[in-house]
Amino acid sequence: MEKVKIGILGLGAISGIYLKNLSSVFRNVEILGIYDLIEEKAEKVQEEYHISKVYKNMEEMLDDPEIEIVLNLTRPLEHYHVTKSALLAGKHVYSEKPLATTFEEGKELVALAKQQNLLLGGAPDTFLGAGIQTCKKIIDSGFIGRPIGAAAFMICHGHESWHPAPEFYYQTGGGPMMDMGPYYLTALVNLMGSVKGLTGIAKKNFEHRVITSEPLYGKTIDVEVPTHYNGILDFESGATATVTTTFDVYYTQQARFEIYGTEGTLIVPDPNTFGGPVKLLSGKENEYRNMPLLFDYSENSRGLGLSNMADALRGLDEFRANGDQMLHVLEIMTAFEKSSNAGSYLELATRI
Repeated sequence: MEKVKIGILGLGAISGIYLKNLSSVFRNVEILGIYDLIEEKAEKVQEEYHISKVYKNMEEMLDDPEIEIVLNLTRPLEHYHVTKSALLAGKHVYSEKPLATTFEEGKELVALAKQQNLLLGGAPDTFLGAGIQTCKKIIDSGFIGRPIGAAAFMICHGHESWHPAPEFYYQTGGGPMMDMGPYYLTALVNLMGSVKGLTGIAKKNFEHRVITSEPLYGKTIDVEVPTHYNGILDFESGATATVTTTFDVYYTQQARFEIYGTEGTLIVPDPNTFGGPVKLLSGKENEYRNMPLLFDYSENSRGLGLSNMADALRGLDEFRANGDQMLHVLEIMTAFEKSSNAGSYLELATRI
């Protein structure tokens, strides 16, 4: 069957793994063309990956009748505009997370895609990997009984110590919830179902951050968004979860991600990865057991969701990293701050 032709908009840090995997791992797609604001970067990528076309601007890519899917790897604040433009041009869109920076913009994009009869979805696709899929199999098979709770904690002190251009992490569309929350929340809703409501507290503990990575060492960043979130999720199933994401805390290891059931506890791997380890504690035992991974894609397989989208476009599979899921996660993320500002529990409008 003919490969699905894609165009990539944006060649920032995350693009490397997409280029590698879409060129060598997932054989149902072809990177037909690319565009980046920095022309030299695009030309270098074209040479390295033997890509046919380098576009002069975004509009040129969107006007190309050969492009079927646009992969939106622009900065979070640009996701809405780029995705909307691509949909209006008749292109299916796979976007890096988040779907948009506001719930209202996300709703508009999902509605537009359905109106245009186009596929819309995107990252994270880590939930399709061996780790989270093994956890789902364990839960669905009843090994921990009925899930009644969860704890998902992402703890670090921000990205200014290692990222070459960390400013956007502290601007609108950034922060620990919009940056890392999609991994944890997407995993949670896949393992435990839709969230019907939540309570949240969002704080900004530092007004400024100093970059200690190159090439911007010493530059001061003004912090525009909350950088410490605590929330409680209320699932339709009756289960609850505690969620923490922060850029304000010093920590030396991956924080915990656990699912609690009536008959046991499951240790879920870092949802920013595709693999393990997965650990199971039965109520009849006194120690955790390491569980074998039962599915493929345990290595860094970013692009797996786009490959699944390509199969769905050809009628070969159900599209799983879809826009409805992204919108539900976006509503959860943005509702934490709304709940914090209102000082109240919020009912959610979306479901998966």
